[in-house]
Amino acid sequence: MIHRDSGRVAVITGAGTGIGAATAVRFAVDGYTVVLVGRTEATLRRTAQQGPDGADMHPWVADVRDLAAVTAAVNGVAERFGRLDVLVNNAGTAIPGTVDRTDPEDYRSMMRTNVDGAFHASRAALPHLRTVRGCIVNVGSVAGLRGEWNQAAYNMTKAALVGLTNSMALDHGREIRVNAVHPGVTLSRPALRDALAGGSPLHGRFVDRVPMGRAAEPAEVAAVVAFLAGPDAAYLNGVHIPVDGGLTASNGQADLYRTDG
Repeated sequence: MIHRDSGRVAVITGAGTGIGAATAVRFAVDGYTVVLVGRTEATLRRTAQQGPDGADMHPWVADVRDLAAVTAAVNGVAERFGRLDVLVNNAGTAIPGTVDRTDPEDYRSMMRTNVDGAFHASRAALPHLRTVRGCIVNVGSVAGLRGEWNQAAYNMTKAALVGLTNSMALDHGREIRVNAVHPGVTLSRPALRDALAGGSPLHGRFVDRVPMGRAAEPAEVAAVVAFLAGPDAAYLNGVHIPVDGGLTASNGQADLYRTDG
């Protein structure tokens, strides 16, 4: 069910799967015209099919790593729909590895998608967002706030997104708002859901660290993105919201007083 007809237009990158797909559906429920940007048309169409009856959702194939391609896509959206109100920079990729064990091609792939992609899309969207005093929501990661083992390049790219959010909030705050959400582990892939199933070794380690004792669902992250894009966040700019079940509330120490093993 669509809650309201907002008349607003949102572009969501990486909208074919996971958090991006959940965000696209949530925005459609909230009454946006939603443009789903990604490299694979089939996954974008699958996301569009998940929207509510009457949803105004449009797959738009473009590679955010390509400045010309993403600029053409954003300009095309503004021309077709007459405006652009929200950009959600969600496209990202994570390939594990330490500094000495990360393949240079994997490093470059993460940099191009996670950093260049957000920079390119933001640059393309700015002229259109200024017109309507719109906003950008960047989807970062707790890995950019605190770091994770065996994710050196990924951590670096997500930390760069923190810096980009801060800089744009300062530089453009009189015209648009720029904020970020930073998810913890999110059940965005079946393989990850299986790995965190009850009784698995990973599940035990995870529950020991996350106060809420579980991973996030993609829709829970999408809800925070929708809040930051909406009118109730009208005075939020340069804000970073961890969506992590309380993980970053900890100093990293294990529970010294836990007695149940």
